[in-house]
Amino acid sequence: MPTGIALRDVREQLFAAAERVLLRAGPSGLTSRAVTDEAGCAKGVLHRHFSDFDDFLAELVRDRIAQLARDATELRDAAGTGTVDDNLADAVTKVFGPVAVAIVSLIIFRDELRTRLRRTRPIGVPLLSDATVMISEYLTAERELGRLTPGADVDALAPTLIGAGHLLFADRTGTPPDAVAVRRMVATVLSGSQIR
Repeated sequence: MPTGIALRDVREQLFAAAERVLLRAGPSGLTSRAVTDEAGCAKGVLHRHFSDFDDFLAELVRDRIAQLARDATELRDAAGTGTVDDNLADAVTKVFGPVAVAIVSLIIFRDELRTRLRRTRPIGVPLLSDATVMISEYLTAERELGRLTPGADVDALAPTLIGAGHLLFADRTGTPPDAVAVRRMVATVLSGSQIR
């Protein structure tokens, strides 16, 4: 039913509403009705802008991946500054913010969403795979700058950091790990690969 409220940027408002529902109710509570109710608009608004609900969800995931691409640029630019451990701990914490953790759960939960995302991202779990590439590129830059050992296997270290980070942050209803725990995990994974 029309609400009489003008929606300025429908796509962004619907994405923000979906993220709020996802954080509150989890993947099973994320429906088109829940999203449009949260956004304060008619259900038809979502279907006017997206072919169906899974199309909407795929675009939501792609939007988060685009945000991650901006974070990747910042992380690459940080190579050679600060400490490798701190840069990576900050990046892992950012990657596994509450919305991203909930979106990973959503991708795992919805078969049709995974199928659609696989059309352009055939390997791995979208978002996690993108985060792994981001970490790998950063580690490569640090290795080239001489802050990691020449033999540092960035192709093994990056997925290890993302996997361990996901395990630390995976409980969407629990308390996220503190900065000390994240930094300790990073330092443990990188032990033997850094030049101190």
